[in-house]
Amino acid sequence: MTPDQYCQEKAARSGSSFYYAFLFLPAQQRRAITAVYAFCREVDDVVDECTDPSVARIKLAWWSKEIHNLFEGKAEHPVTQALQPHLAAFGLREEQFQAIIDGMEMDLDQTRYMDWPGLRKYCWHVAGVVGQLSAQIFTYQNNDTLPYAEKLGLALQMTNIIRDVGDDARRGRIYLPIDDLQKHNVKAADILNSRETEDFRALMAFQTTRARQLYREAMQLLHEEDRRAQRPGLMMAAIYYTLLCEIEKDGWPVLSSRISLTPLRKLIIAWKIWVGGGKGFVRKIRKLDVPAS
Repeated sequence: MTPDQYCQEKAARSGSSFYYAFLFLPAQQRRAITAVYAFCREVDDVVDECTDPSVARIKLAWWSKEIHNLFEGKAEHPVTQALQPHLAAFGLREEQFQAIIDGMEMDLDQTRYMDWPGLRKYCWHVAGVVGQLSAQIFTYQNNDTLPYAEKLGLALQMTNIIRDVGDDARRGRIYLPIDDLQKHNVKAADILNSRETEDFRALMAFQTTRARQLYREAMQLLHEEDRRAQRPGLMMAAIYYTLLCEIEKDGWPVLSSRISLTPLRKLIIAWKIWVGGGKGFVRKIRKLDVPAS
């Protein structure tokens, strides 16, 4: 199995919506973004699958060293070997990959976030930087496109957090900021014990508004000259935004179930963005009337 095949299998097995966005890319970009995604899966799996935090730290330290070796031209792992040919072509930097590893280490250090600035920092590490790497691979001309991609990464991560409240709670984690819980009279025990109250739904409505604002701010930063090049990111935005709307429509039953879109629906959404260039979706999100969260 070649390094590229290893990354392709890693991406396909995950069942992630990202996979559908990759399908439409030219070969070099597809290999590069698939390798980035496979790296993210590898380090995320360290945290998710290691029950002993000390073992997880050792593994993340190994990945940190392996990323350093990658940029020294001495990659050993299939994922880093797959990344190697794309570093110079797309301007990928070591500190970007190290920042993602730092975000995974944050999951070992804390299971709660006091406020939105604290959670936002975590989201930047695990998703904002990934958005930036992705935009570089998709290519861009306008300097606002990297801030757009970072902001979109935050929006996607907030959508993930909203969708996964129940799953995270079963692992003892609550990513929703503590001060937001307090403002909405929701106790951590309510979430950990899957109590879906009216106060909880109000809390989730607030988080949904925050996510929508992030989508809107992202689209306002995307300029016309880069819209078509950034279509894969817009596919992800459209898929995740649709998911966010579905969760809201169902009344945020996220403590007891994990809402998802079917593969066919994801593919149809991605195809529409690719064919239409994402223009309609960008216009729609920019017009959202969303109060600042």
